[in-house]
Amino acid sequence: MSEIKVPDLGESISEGTIYKWLVKEGDTVGQGDVLAELETDKVNLEISAEEDGVISAILRQAGENVAVGEAIGVIGAAAEGGTAAGSGAGGESGAGGSAQGGGSAQGDSSAAPAAASAAAEAPAAAAPAPAAPEGAAGSTAALATPGARKLARERGIDLGEVTARDPIGRIAQADVNGHGAAGQAAAAPAAPAPQAVPAAAKKPAAANAAPQDGKAVERKRMSRRRLTIASRLVEAQQTAAMLTTFNEVDMSAILDIRKRRKDAFKEKHDVGLGFMSFFTKAVIGALKAYPLLNAEIDGEELLIKKYYDIGIAVSAKEGLVVPVVRDADRLSFPEIERQILGLASKARANTLSLQELQGGTFTITNGGVFGSLLSTPILNTPQVGILGMHKIQLRPIALDEETTVNRPMMYIALSYDHRIVDGSEAVSFLVKVKELLEDPEALLLEG
Repeated sequence: MSEIKVPDLGESISEGTIYKWLVKEGDTVGQGDVLAELETDKVNLEISAEEDGVISAILRQAGENVAVGEAIGVIGAAAEGGTAAGSGAGGESGAGGSAQGGGSAQGDSSAAPAAASAAAEAPAAAAPAPAAPEGAAGSTAALATPGARKLARERGIDLGEVTARDPIGRIAQADVNGHGAAGQAAAAPAAPAPQAVPAAAKKPAAANAAPQDGKAVERKRMSRRRLTIASRLVEAQQTAAMLTTFNEVDMSAILDIRKRRKDAFKEKHDVGLGFMSFFTKAVIGALKAYPLLNAEIDGEELLIKKYYDIGIAVSAKEGLVVPVVRDADRLSFPEIERQILGLASKARANTLSLQELQGGTFTITNGGVFGSLLSTPILNTPQVGILGMHKIQLRPIALDEETTVNRPMMYIALSYDHRIVDGSEAVSFLVKVKELLEDPEALLLEG
C-alpha cells in the first residue's frame, strides 16, 4: 500500500488545487498511469501512480487545495481485495467445518450467527470509521493527515473520537471540522449534520446575491489560475508607476512581404510567416537601443539583462498565460514562428511546463486578434515593459498637403514602469519599434 502524494511543484509553488480525478476508488492502475490533474498558479500538472495496484481511497476531492507532499489518495496492492475476500470465506468455512466436526447442536447454532454477523459486517469493512472510537487514540492519530492532527491539537479534540469518512479510516481536516461542528450532539447521528447544515445555509446566500426582483444569477468559484492572474494584475498596478504611450504603424511593407513570400516561406520552413516574428525582432532591436526596457528593479538596484527572453501572451481556456521564447535574438524568423506556434498550442492544450513560463525580460501581447483597436496593457511584473499590438485597420493617411491614401494601420502601445524608464526613453523606444516595422529590411541589420 502506498500514498498518492502531491509532487514537488517547482520554484515558489507550495500548493495547488485538485482539478479533476481521472480514476475512481476501486480502479486498477499501473505504474506511470495518470491518476489526477493538479492546477497550480501557472500550469496544470499530472499526478501519476508510482506502483501497480488498486485505488483503495481518494482522500481529497476535486476543487480542494492541497500542499506539496500531502497525501490525496491511497493505492492498495491488487491482491489485497482478493485476499481479504478469501480470508472471510475461509473463516466462514472454518466455522462451519468446526461445527460439523463437533457434531453438536450448540456448535451449529453458534456458527450460524457468526456467519450472519460476518455477512452483515462485510459492507461496512470498506468504511472502518465506526470502529474508530473503540480503538486507541494513538493508532487513530497515525491515520490522520498532518493538517487534521494540527487542527485537532488546536481545538483540543481527541482524534480517537473523530469519525473518518474515507475507506481506510484516514482522518482529514474536514472530518475534524465536522466533529467540532457537531458539538455536544451524539457522534453517530450527528455525523451527516456538518454537511447538511452548510449545504442548507448556502441556498439563502445564493438567493441573497440575486436582486430583489428575482432575476437569476450564477455563483461560480474562481479557478486558482484566475485568482493568481487577478492578484498579479492588482499587484502590478499597486507596485509599479505604470504609464502607457502610443504610436501607430503603417503595416503596408510587412503585408507586402507576407503576400509575396508566405507560400515559399511555408514550403521551405513548414510554418507560416506571421506578424509575431516581425514584432519580436523589432522589439529586440529597440531593447538593444534602450536597455532599461529590458531591466527589472531588485531592491535599490537595477538588473539590466543582456539576454532577450521574450514573453508572448496567449489566451487559454483557464486564462492568460505568457510562455517565453528564450534567446529570441539568436533565432531566425522561422525559428521564432515555430516556437511561438508550439508554445501557443501547448497553452491551449494546458500542457505548458513551468520552465516554459518562468522568466522573460519583456512581453508582447496581441489584442488585435480579438478585434481590439486600442488598449493599455498591464505590466507582467517584475518586467518593466510590455508592448501591445492591435487590429490592423484601413485608415486615411495624409502623405502631404494634397494627397491622402488608405493604409493598413495598427496602433501600438507601450506600458512601462516610470520608476526607471523616463517618458522620453519610452517614446523613443516605441518610435524605434515603429521604424523597424515600417522598414522590415532594417530588421536584418538590427537582429
